[in-house]
Amino acid sequence: MIVPGSSAQSVAAALADELGTSLAAVDYSRFPDGERLVEVPADLERAVVVASTVSPADHVEVLLLQDAVREAGASDVTTVIPYMGYARQDEAFKPGQPVSARAVAKAISTGTDRVLTVNPHEPEVCEFFTVPTTAVDGAGQLAPALPRDLEEPVFLAPDEGAVSLARSVSGAYGRGETDFFEKHRDLDTGEIEMRPSEVAVTDRDVVVIDDIVATGSTMSEAIDILQDRDPARVFVAAVHPLLAGNARSKLANADVEAIYGTDTIERAVTAVSVAPAIAEHLDR
Repeated sequence: MIVPGSSAQSVAAALADELGTSLAAVDYSRFPDGERLVEVPADLERAVVVASTVSPADHVEVLLLQDAVREAGASDVTTVIPYMGYARQDEAFKPGQPVSARAVAKAISTGTDRVLTVNPHEPEVCEFFTVPTTAVDGAGQLAPALPRDLEEPVFLAPDEGAVSLARSVSGAYGRGETDFFEKHRDLDTGEIEMRPSEVAVTDRDVVVIDDIVATGSTMSEAIDILQDRDPARVFVAAVHPLLAGNARSKLANADVEAIYGTDTIERAVTAVSVAPAIAEHLDR
């Protein structure tokens, strides 16, 4: 049975449909002091908890769901984390800081037998879990959302580390060239310098792809550089469309034609589901 977290109901429903299995009707409530309470169906044998940890409260909720399904009798628990929050800090950037990804991974591991997470910001975070953990590539699921009439498309990653995402989308789309921006961060100031690649983009449609679009600052800077090179159209595709604060405005001001995201985070730009990619691993 698929057991959804409150922030992952769409992807959980899509996954249940993909697998042809039942979707639990979970009751989410709060105590008067604001603490969360969840209630799952009784008499479970096998449970797949699907929970995106977009907020700190979501991290608490996934732990509650894991414990609840055990109390309901589940002897086999798989936890699917479509979007894993706190995954960016995979090392202590300064003395005295936590390795946040490790801290949350250890907590999640205590209540499950297995973990699947979709495109973690750093794949190495899977090593922090103490149960078998798989990083699922959901980037290719973005391809069907893109216009089919892209003109000599270029699938462009904002840095070399994300070029595999561009290749996944390009491969699923069926045609197109892939490349990336060179990005350099000043260790003293934290400022990022974007250096355009040598790929020709003039009069071509460009799809800029990343795992997460959070504030939109890096993405809009990359697109501003692109616009100076006269592309036909520029699209943005993100596995995790966090789009915090005024990210949408930044991208609109950069003359982005459209933004496409998956359902790892439920947003207005969510156009496709990563459920098929997750289902492939659950079937194994």
